[in-house]
Amino acid sequence: MIELFKAILFGLVEGITEWIPVSSTGHMILLNEFVKLDVSPEFYELFEVVIQLGAILAIVIVLFKRLWPWGFGKTKEETKVTFKLWGLMIVGCIPAGVLGLLFDDFFEEKMHGPIIVAIALIVYGIIFILMETLKVGKRTTKDIKDITLKQALMVGIFQVLSLIPGTSRSGSTIIGGLSCGLDRPVIAEFTFLLAIPVMAGASLIKLLQYIMNVGLVFTSTELMILGVGCLVAFLVSMLVVNVFLKYIKKHDFKVFGYYRIALGIIVLIYFMFIK
Repeated sequence: MIELFKAILFGLVEGITEWIPVSSTGHMILLNEFVKLDVSPEFYELFEVVIQLGAILAIVIVLFKRLWPWGFGKTKEETKVTFKLWGLMIVGCIPAGVLGLLFDDFFEEKMHGPIIVAIALIVYGIIFILMETLKVGKRTTKDIKDITLKQALMVGIFQVLSLIPGTSRSGSTIIGGLSCGLDRPVIAEFTFLLAIPVMAGASLIKLLQYIMNVGLVFTSTELMILGVGCLVAFLVSMLVVNVFLKYIKKHDFKVFGYYRIALGIIVLIYFMFIK
């Protein structure tokens, strides 16, 4: 029962932090410092990534009409627009996908410490506040169908920054989108769409690595932890995504910048002076 409640907590944190620019990986690393699952290091490494599948399913459901090219009364022109969006998603995923495959082990080994997370939280929190205060970028792209190939690639290049824990995948793509002229709701939705292939691919790779190293063997407790974590991440993500998309239509990203800075300072103080 204790491990069940821990899995619920991890799913809750994943579902909330995956879709807002505060770094889900950073929060999961910090959570694991205080609430450790009673599992092997290999399984936890798998769990930390595969739990994202629940969050991905939520995005697919929320944005299914946007993603699916047929039905829903779509015209031929709207179907073409949907296929164009698929192409933009592929372009946006290439930079992080390639560098992630090449340097994933390096970043996991060298960059997963709480101090790195804290510094990244603070630095990108400051960037958010400065970008919104100085109004960087003209925000001329008001609809996701108007995103250009160049803009998609720019967002994809910025997404590479998320390989550093604490940066935030959504945070890095939002900064990239704002820099190249995407309006806030547009970059928020495009960020969610980019998450589908990136996170699904990362989960598949991690699962294959686990099978190669350990085998396709799970205890009943491990299966329960995976199932509960993914389910909770799915349910929470459904709520968070809808709320965030409505919120960002009327507000900027400053509040997330302030949150990141405050959390980063707390983490630095704890790990440098208390622990």
